[in-house]
Amino acid sequence: MRLINYFPEASITVKKAARDWQEAIDLSMAPLLKQNYVNAQYIDAIKESTLNNGPYYILAPGVAMPHARPEYGALKTGMSLTLLQEGVFFSETNEPVKLLIGLSAADADSHIGAIQALSELLSEDDQLAALLECHTEKQLADIIAHA
Repeated sequence: MRLINYFPEASITVKKAARDWQEAIDLSMAPLLKQNYVNAQYIDAIKESTLNNGPYYILAPGVAMPHARPEYGALKTGMSLTLLQEGVFFSETNEPVKLLIGLSAADADSHIGAIQALSELLSEDDQLAALLECHTEKQLADIIAHA
């Protein structure tokens, strides 16, 4: 399956800013919550885990993939993509995060292909820079669609 197929309709968004990392998680996970990919407990589990373990889901400078274990409320496998025009700090030791990839993995295996494709995309410096410089949902979707 192509990477873009893991993103349900209206799950790619651009937002001006988030007050804090908690709101950034809410913004990132909102499309998945609205379309029943996750429940509210899943989002709470991400926040609780972040408080207990730190932002373990920072993938690269400026990029985070908030997620929790499937049993905390992942109902279907899918992803969301949220670009914050103004980055938000998840900890004092990390750069501000601008790109959040919300992940809902309903089981241990169904998201592996998406993670591989996403890893390839994010490992290309020019592609990552292009994602971080987008201004519209269409620009983001076009980059994901060509991955």
